[in-house]
Amino acid sequence: MNRINQKLQEDKKLLSIYFTAGYPALNDTVPIIRELEKNGVDMIEIGLPFSDPLADGPTIQASSTAALQNGMRTELLFEQLKDIRKTVSIPLIVMGYFNPMLQYGVEAFCRKCHEIGIDGIIMPDLPLDVYQEQYEAIFTKYGLINVFLITPQTSEERIRQIDGASAGFIYMVSSASVTGSKDGFGNAQTDYFERIARMGLKNPQIVGFGISNAETFQAATETAKGAIIGSAFIKHLTDYGIATIGDFVEKIKS
Repeated sequence: MNRINQKLQEDKKLLSIYFTAGYPALNDTVPIIRELEKNGVDMIEIGLPFSDPLADGPTIQASSTAALQNGMRTELLFEQLKDIRKTVSIPLIVMGYFNPMLQYGVEAFCRKCHEIGIDGIIMPDLPLDVYQEQYEAIFTKYGLINVFLITPQTSEERIRQIDGASAGFIYMVSSASVTGSKDGFGNAQTDYFERIARMGLKNPQIVGFGISNAETFQAATETAKGAIIGSAFIKHLTDYGIATIGDFVEKIKS
């Protein structure tokens, strides 16, 4: 069974952390992953930096720009992660944009992810129909879960299509905005979370965008299986460094 599915079966609310590979420094990728697991994070999304990150707000955009300037590239990320499964056992997901994956070669990219021990991929700009027609067989061949995103504007019909095509969890974007642009949830987000919960989808949902502290983590996981923190974690890394990752995680879980 894929590690993501194993983790989803645990009787707890899951904390997933996103960070940009190659940031703050080029060789920080593996140390950050190890620190996150050591401090009790359930899943990790490893951001593959891209020059035009459409869904990302200023914080993640800046980290992507810095990582690219540091020299981070797809091939280098795979090199950094080649031995990651010798020390890390929690689910690892590569999150990025389809252009770098296409440039690398979709099958070659998926094969490399499988060899390294990556469990899933999130590509926000890879449409469901294109994935199903051209790439689903490749993802399945290499045991990779493709995670799809929904937003408050996604129709019920589309949500059910995504649920039917999913084999892990659904990434529930909390609002129609970029990452890091909101702090806290209003009635509209709460109503959206409850509406999705009432749909009785077969795949659990994990909420992303707008989670930055214990309060927002708690609010996001009232009806969802877990929540993802990205911008707030990158801000913490920028300000305080890798040595204080434990402090950040403890505050979220407190």
